[in-house]
Amino acid sequence: MLIWFAAAFCAFFIKGLCGFANTLVFTSILSFGAANFEITPVELLLGFPSNAILAWRGKKRLLPKLILPLGALLLAGNAVGAFLLKSVDPGPLKILFGLAVIAVGAEMLLREKKPKQTEEPRLIGWIIGLLSGVLSGLFGVGALLAAYLSRVTDDSETMKANVSALFVTENLFRILLYSGMGIITAASLKTVLLLLPAALLGLLCGIVSGKRLDERTVRRLVIFLLMLSGAVLIGKNL
Repeated sequence: MLIWFAAAFCAFFIKGLCGFANTLVFTSILSFGAANFEITPVELLLGFPSNAILAWRGKKRLLPKLILPLGALLLAGNAVGAFLLKSVDPGPLKILFGLAVIAVGAEMLLREKKPKQTEEPRLIGWIIGLLSGVLSGLFGVGALLAAYLSRVTDDSETMKANVSALFVTENLFRILLYSGMGIITAASLKTVLLLLPAALLGLLCGIVSGKRLDERTVRRLVIFLLMLSGAVLIGKNL
């Protein structure tokens, strides 16, 4: 059980620091000794209060015109994803998604090294944003959504608040869905109660660390985690 506590602390430390990638860290640490059906509901239930806390902390930074349509796409993506994952092999799609995430991360890294350019066309931004919402709903991975929000927000704190608000909506939908499917069990609820203090402590430490790091360092960490998310997704589906 010690490894579960370590996974919860590390995953939500990263969550507090960057606003996403907790699923990647939690799953990667535990996947060698536990099955996905044990890990996924626990991570989901731990993630919901963490997202709610980050969204509440940044409530003054929320951008309703941005997150309301993306939230609708997330819910639609979950519904479409449930259908597609039953009728098609998700492996090739996830590999393509992983490549797309790495490409977005690489482009963001190049942008970091260049002088700030003019604002990109609104239409292109919305296409990227809506696509990221659908993909996040399909695969349960928020990397591309985080990538888009980091492009259209002014700082990491605004990105964290808005991506967390979107994940609150997605988490609620999945909690209801998983409860109806019997994926969330009494055993998973017991595990969540045991791990919640470690997750909240990790989240707090991540938030505090984020305040001490300069904006450029946090943005580069976000880019690194994006590219790592894509690489892990490809590796798991080759």
